[in-house]
Amino acid sequence: MTTSTTEKKHTFKPAFKADEQLAANLQKVAVDLINLHIVGKQAHWNVVGKNFRDLHLQLDELVEAAREFSDAISERMRSIYVTPDGRASTIARTSSIEEFPEGEVDTAETVDLIVAAIYTTAGTIRGVHDAVDEADPTTADLLHGFLERLEQLAWMIEAENRVANRTTPRPIHE
Repeated sequence: MTTSTTEKKHTFKPAFKADEQLAANLQKVAVDLINLHIVGKQAHWNVVGKNFRDLHLQLDELVEAAREFSDAISERMRSIYVTPDGRASTIARTSSIEEFPEGEVDTAETVDLIVAAIYTTAGTIRGVHDAVDEADPTTADLLHGFLERLEQLAWMIEAENRVANRTTPRPIHE
């Protein structure tokens, strides 16, 4: 008598499997990246005012990066046997990012709100980085790439509202 494929038991010994702390840290990152994508889209649809088109296009770049990063971290989670939770209710309940206002939002205010959302997400990543790096340096490498791009986007978007050599934080001059 043969055993059907549904009855077979598969046993694997992965080279690495996340523990609960690593899973929780990666879930925090995934949630904020998913929400950054959503907040970026909300801003994209409702921004109005001076430099509208430039900011509208910058928001597209942010949304694309956040979506790609949320997918990358979620797929990494699955590859180390963690089940990501990207449900709307989970995002709303657990994201570190402040809710974006409804309706039209002026470009200058949008810049400040979006930069705050980016820095919040970067803060989440930085806050879990050392523990992630200790548990799984391969996953920490992903976080490095996310930080590099998010902080670059924050700088580029924030420049819309900066006043040269007067806005804090001020650049370091050597």
